[in-house]
Amino acid sequence: MKYRCKICGYIFDEEVEKKKWQEIPDSFVCPMCFVEKKMFAEYKEPETIEVKESKRIFEHAVLFDEKNLGVTKDDAVCIDCGICKTTCLERCGLNFGEDTEKCLTCGQCIMTCPTGALKPRNAKESILEAKKEGKTLICYTSPATRVSIGDAFGYEAGAFLQEELVGALRALGFNYVLDTTFGADLTIMEEATELKNRIENNGTLPMFTSCCPAWVKYAETFYPEILDHISTCKSPIGMQGMIVKEYFTKKMNLDKKNVFTVAITPCTAKKFEIKREEIHGTDAVITVSELAKWLKEEKINVKNVEKSSFDSLLGEGSGGGTIFGNTGGVCEAALRTLYYLLTGNDFNEKTLSFKSVRGYENVKEATIKIKDKEFKVAVVHKMSAAKKIIEDVKNGISPYHFIEIMNCQGGCIGGGGEPKYPEGMEAIVKEKRIASLYQRDESNHVKASYQNPDIKKIYQEFLIEPNSEIAHHYLHTTYKER
Repeated sequence: MKYRCKICGYIFDEEVEKKKWQEIPDSFVCPMCFVEKKMFAEYKEPETIEVKESKRIFEHAVLFDEKNLGVTKDDAVCIDCGICKTTCLERCGLNFGEDTEKCLTCGQCIMTCPTGALKPRNAKESILEAKKEGKTLICYTSPATRVSIGDAFGYEAGAFLQEELVGALRALGFNYVLDTTFGADLTIMEEATELKNRIENNGTLPMFTSCCPAWVKYAETFYPEILDHISTCKSPIGMQGMIVKEYFTKKMNLDKKNVFTVAITPCTAKKFEIKREEIHGTDAVITVSELAKWLKEEKINVKNVEKSSFDSLLGEGSGGGTIFGNTGGVCEAALRTLYYLLTGNDFNEKTLSFKSVRGYENVKEATIKIKDKEFKVAVVHKMSAAKKIIEDVKNGISPYHFIEIMNCQGGCIGGGGEPKYPEGMEAIVKEKRIASLYQRDESNHVKASYQNPDIKKIYQEFLIEPNSEIAHHYLHTTYKER
């Protein structure tokens, strides 16, 4: 008999181990992801490809091919259960059958696939090739990664492991480890300024956030009429990659042609985003689940690794940048900075709170008063929940000024590249990750993006001011109907 780990897919084979499963003590843990014995289930080998082909093995499953930059499928392991297609319909509101061009590459199907047939399209080999060529390896980690990497190594859900994550990446051979929270702060500076300008100059409103690549592709594919409502700002990773190549390399006296940049992210859709012709700077994207697998292959355990800190230039970001990983986090961070841009004063949490945009509900609404003006905002996570709000914008009847949309439930902390959740624990795990990022925000004395010293410095030395001509050149983008 064989028994399979529900989390990582590791197979315990009684014949190979020469021991019955019942003889294994309850203290046994998975050697790959360290979960308890109870997370294993009896496993039967799938039928061969030849047998399944005669049964139309793709009758129920979503099709994936080499065109899909975010997700890959192992046909030999697929049991054609149809859960992936059900997930796509329930979470993304899509039922595109064989039209793989319309796939958002969000990877939510990966999280519900019972056999592990679906995985993020791995980028490790490109990184190893760059290392072999002697290139300088620079990586940057998204906020959500540090509250999810521990799930793959036996930590309690939501454990904040920033220093452990940085240490593990250095142990893998990365020459510089940076924080994409800096990119989030930069996004907020540009996005809040863009929103302010749209409000004051009768620009197109409401303005949508642009940091979720699955949402952007959804709009380009199904709602091209509303593209001028989307902020022109690149995502944090889009901005971070450009700044690393055009600013960081000069400050560190590096040849940018000999630099290979890697984004560590919870999101499979970022693999699609960095291949857009409008987005440059990031050479590869590797998800948390890919990273965890790579670390285990190299016998690197985040529990034992030497802790480390981000490199000082483009180092740790603000509390506002940190909560980017949560649903509502982008909206709250933008409002903190918008308040400053409109009043010239720092916001005071005791007298002005933006916490009404927090929470796990799929649609949240709030009215925020700044000076004598009221701003209506909406926050949506899970694409299937966003349709009415998008339709209202399309039909010109939306009451909002600013709308945050995230494809994945919970925000980035629920991305398709995260470690899988124990059965029945998805909502609990996500809420713990969300709470962990908010707790980090609470302890950060730099609350808003405009307060980040590195942000002030880069505008003084390079970008001049938010929405300047040079900022638009490097940090803003365009969209197109797909």
